[in-house]
Parts: sequence; C-alpha cells; structure tokens
Amino acid sequence: MNAAAAEGVCYDIRRISEDIDLLTRADHLTSLPENVLSLAVAQRAWNGVSVDVSEYHCAGRVVHPLRHQTETRLSVVLEEVGGHCEPRLREDQPCPIDYMPRHMHFAPAGLEMWGYNADARIVKDATLSFDLAVLGERLATGFNADASTAPRLRFADDRIWTLVRLLSDAVNDPDPSAQLYGDGLVAAIAARLFADPPAPGADAKGLAPHQLQRVIEYLNAHLPGRVELARLAELAGLSQSQFSRAFKASTGMAPYRWQLDARIRRAQALLIDTSASLDDVAEATGFADAVHFGRTFRKLTGATPAAWRYDRKN
Repeated sequence: MNAAAAEGVCYDIRRISEDIDLLTRADHLTSLPENVLSLAVAQRAWNGVSVDVSEYHCAGRVVHPLRHQTETRLSVVLEEVGGHCEPRLREDQPCPIDYMPRHMHFAPAGLEMWGYNADARIVKDATLSFDLAVLGERLATGFNADASTAPRLRFADDRIWTLVRLLSDAVNDPDPSAQLYGDGLVAAIAARLFADPPAPGADAKGLAPHQLQRVIEYLNAHLPGRVELARLAELAGLSQSQFSRAFKASTGMAPYRWQLDARIRRAQALLIDTSASLDDVAEATGFADAVHFGRTFRKLTGATPAAWRYDRKN
C-alpha cells in the first residue's frame, strides 16, 4: 500500500469512528418529551466537533432537559414557530435574560440545562458539542478560559448565527467539498466563540510559494475526494485558522471553493475531450448525480453542462 492510500485509509477509519459515535448518540433518542409530536435529528462531525441539527414538531407547552449535558456545547435556535424558546438552569426557574432574535446559549461540560417553550409548534436548532482539548490541538490555538468555562444563557451574535446556519445546511450534503467547507466553518465558529482574536495584519499574509505548491499538489492528487482542512494546514505547518487566512490571501478563495472550482475545471476537460455522459462526468468529479452536477456547474459558469459543451464543440 502506498503512502497516499494508507493516509486515505486512516482518514476513512477516523470518519467511520466519528459516524459510529453519532449513531450511538442517535440511539439514545428513545422517548420524546411531553407535547413533542416528532423529532428529526441530522448529525455530522467536522474537525472533531459533533453537530446535531434537530427539528421538533410540537403541540403546546414543552419543558425538557437538554441533551449533551456531559459535553461543552453551543446551542443555536434557527427557527421557532409558536412560543419563544427559553434556556433554563432549572426546570421551574425562568431565564433571567429577556428574549432576543437569533438567540443561542453556551454551556460548559457538566452543566445541566433545560429547554422551555410555552406554546411550541416548530423548533429547529443546532447544537455543536466541543472537545476543547481535541479542538485546540487541531486548530493549534489556546482558548480564552472565561469564554470556554462560563455559561451564557441567552446571547446573540449574528456572525456565529450565520456560520451555524450555513453549517446546519451542510450536515446532509454528500458533496466531497462539504468536508473542507464544514471544517472551515467550525474553525471560524470556534475562533469567534473561544479564541483570542488574531494579531493585527494576520489576514494580509499569504502562503510561501513552497507551502502553496505543496497544498495545491495535495488537493489535485486527491480530487475529487474529501479532504480535511486539518491535513492541508499540517502540510503548510500552520494552524487551521492561520492556513485558511493565508490560503485565501494567496488564491483569492477559501480552500473548499478552490477544490470545488478544480472539480468544475476537471469536468470541463471531460466535457470537451470525451463523449462521456453527464452522469459519468458527474460521477468522475465527485457529484452525487447529474442534477447536482448541473446545478453547481451552472452556478459557477453561468451555463448548463450540456450548453457549455455544445457551444465549445460546435
């Protein structure tokens, strides 16, 4: 087995392990709180951070202990129809902080939290569970002690809310580029939530030529498969947040977008140089099917794959 294949096996084993952990947690959802008619949970892990996106359909007053009590977690309310969601430290103790739109709460590991809603109909939320030791090692950064240990019952941060919403949309995305996309979002959320801000001027510094060449060669060699941000940062000898800023400064785009563009460029070569069907081109470039391929191709090029091929062959 060559080095690249062995490395791929290691990443596959790690992803399988993460998936098993998520399935185990899903098995614990054996009963529903009173007045909760149904609960659908989508789960995925990026950068060692487990992400649960839950959608509750309810009929009336709901009060229940929140999940993941043993983990450090951030819970973000993405949608609430009916009454307002309320995080509580005690079942019968109202939250002392007034309601605010796009609210969220943060709880350190071991802190019991309750969820309350006086007249819930539909609630959608995302919970990110952090292993701070693993995350700190992957991001090669320290975390502000107060930010990582002090509970925050109700607060709003539009930047974090938007990042979590984008992350929740990617949970069920099978596209290979969703790996780098989610890794980057998790790194940005953690930096905003826990870490000290980067030094002034850090955003302006790009990768050294040898760093960029090494990363690009790795990305090209692994197209169209999944690539982890941690591996790219390791190749450059940087933390993930440093790498993401430097890569964008050097290329003008985020790593996931570079990978997606590279897949589209490969698809364009296949469309011109071969007579492969759109289904075959989609499969060769890592898209779930021809529909997904066509939608992404048109978004990035302004034309459908069939029209793009016709214009260049006629």
